[in-house]
Amino acid sequence: MKKSNLITGFIYLIAGVILLLIAIFTNTKLDSLLCGFAGVGIGPGLMIIFKYFYWNKPENKKRYQEKSEKEAIELHDELNIKLRDKSGHYAYVYGIIVICFSIVVFSILGQLEIITHSGIILLYLGAYLIFQLVINTTWAKTPGLAPGMKPSFFFAKT
Repeated sequence: MKKSNLITGFIYLIAGVILLLIAIFTNTKLDSLLCGFAGVGIGPGLMIIFKYFYWNKPENKKRYQEKSEKEAIELHDELNIKLRDKSGHYAYVYGIIVICFSIVVFSILGQLEIITHSGIILLYLGAYLIFQLVINTTWAKTPGLAPGMKPSFFFAKT
């Protein structure tokens, strides 16, 4: 394992501890959020550090080399690439559908005055929808990023 993994683990751990100390020694409405972010930093940081020392033991180096080679092969396998592209396309399409449905639901809830300030939510969802459509079109037209991919608005097949 690379030394940069160990450094990343320590950065996560230090950031998590700092956030935990801020949450403990301050009294704000963000304490629970800071504790959550602290856990997100401490947990993965410890795991990365543990993995670094585990895989760098002399008895585990050969297994790590085999594991790395297998992951590299699977990462560049043509079938896996096609499956990844297809699943990404479906996730994108269903995400667009959920955003559109959410816009309708929040519009109705705002008109019925069940939710106050629904305009802010609608502006955010609308901007996010436009962002998704623009990024998908731009990404699909960029050469070299996605061979064979075309702009896919909603249900267009690729």
